[in-house]
Amino acid sequence: QVQLVESGGGLVQPGGSLRLSCEASGFTLDIWAIGWFRQAPGKERERISCVSSHDSSTYYADSVKGRFTISRDNAKNAVYLQMNSLKPEDTAVYYCASTGWCDSAEYTYQFLGRGTQVTVSS
Repeated sequence: QVQLVESGGGLVQPGGSLRLSCEASGFTLDIWAIGWFRQAPGKERERISCVSSHDSSTYYADSVKGRFTISRDNAKNAVYLQMNSLKPEDTAVYYCASTGWCDSAEYTYQFLGRGTQVTVSS
């Protein structure tokens, strides 16, 4: 079964950190760009980061730039999102998705997982 499994979410206080994982099952990640998205209640889905397949170049939305770091470990068939200095507005369900190129339109991303909830609250 082809799927992406997101994990690592949870409840954290403002200023805290979390590390999300995106692990592939049924296929290998190394030929795909992988993006992280999030969706808060009542808000549109937001693309927040992406790592390319060919040179591991990265993209960050302004909302997370300087606080979040995306990385990939092809040997482990996984992509990670290190989130530091978390804010209440980071509260959302976080999803990873695959695509050919990071700058591809959002509709090209394949969402194969259920997401992981991140809640930032004191």
